[in-house]
Amino acid sequence: MTALTDLGTYSGTAAGFDPAVFRSVFRRHAAGVAVITAPGDRPVGFTATSLTSVSAEPPLLSFGISTGSSSWPTLSEAPFVGVHVLAEHQEPLAATFARSGADRFGPATDWHEGPHGVPLLGGVSAWLVCRVLARVPAGDHRIVVAQAVAGDPTGPGGPLLYHQGGFNGLRD
Repeated sequence: MTALTDLGTYSGTAAGFDPAVFRSVFRRHAAGVAVITAPGDRPVGFTATSLTSVSAEPPLLSFGISTGSSSWPTLSEAPFVGVHVLAEHQEPLAATFARSGADRFGPATDWHEGPHGVPLLGGVSAWLVCRVLARVPAGDHRIVVAQAVAGDPTGPGGPLLYHQGGFNGLRD
């Protein structure tokens, strides 16, 4: 068995493994929907389903971003990011931040500048502002590890989920 010590340079292959199978398996995995934002000359943001709690003490989280994402150049240098847990009524917001070329911070988006200049979205179920600690190479993505420095868990609504290629609310 090969140890993976540097995911960015691992050159092993999954000979004959169809990437479509990999994508199909993960379509069956329901994931919470978040929007990650970062300040810059123009704020950037993207929809993420890879948000993971890493540690409670200190409060660390991680998420993945494609290096081909239009948000990556800004996020690759941003010292702070915003992490927004979307509520079930925010499917249109999730779609806006997932769509290439969308005016994500245009007049239709409720947002304001928060701590450390991070763009904060309105109406979300919860949000955090985080200091970026690491950007770990992982294939054509980077895994960003960040530490929470501010937040609010008191927003409205249940969680928005992504499953089988679509957005769904979780009903109590």
